[in-house]
Amino acid sequence: MANDTLVAERVANEGLLGRPIDPGTRIGHVHLKVADIERSLAFYCGVLGFQLTARYGTQAAFFAAGGYHHHFGINTWESKGGSPPPAGTTGLYHTCILYPTRAALADALRRLIAARVPLDGASDHGAHEALYLRDPDENGLEFAWDRPVADWPRHADGSLDIFTKWLDIDSLLKA
Repeated sequence: MANDTLVAERVANEGLLGRPIDPGTRIGHVHLKVADIERSLAFYCGVLGFQLTARYGTQAAFFAAGGYHHHFGINTWESKGGSPPPAGTTGLYHTCILYPTRAALADALRRLIAARVPLDGASDHGAHEALYLRDPDENGLEFAWDRPVADWPRHADGSLDIFTKWLDIDSLLKA
């Protein structure tokens, strides 16, 4: 505890608190604990179309889109045969997979429909359109497409006007 206090004091003294993170920072990957590697690979690679990039025997696998080393890692090191965490506990709410175009998001929706994967919801948030669902281990997923920045709704002061409205699924499927 004393060490934590020293670190916090040093960070504050060096003027690091409140300074923005480098704008080029990105989320590199998400690593999930799953109950069954093969079931998860069937979903992420089979249904969604990610490409398997590496495996560590029967306990871990990595997959990605577009030739990246991995956007997702999955493992059963602490979770083989396990169940999702109970409601009312902390943890990851959802991971957002951002598609480059509205047509690509529509393709993802078509894949979900073909595989009979149910949606938890579908929303238009102004800056982007989103589909919400769960993977086989009940991990929350958001599939989204961002509108061009110039089209994002804004308040009079320039701040984002993020809202939640019903997403027109039929319109999305026509994209």
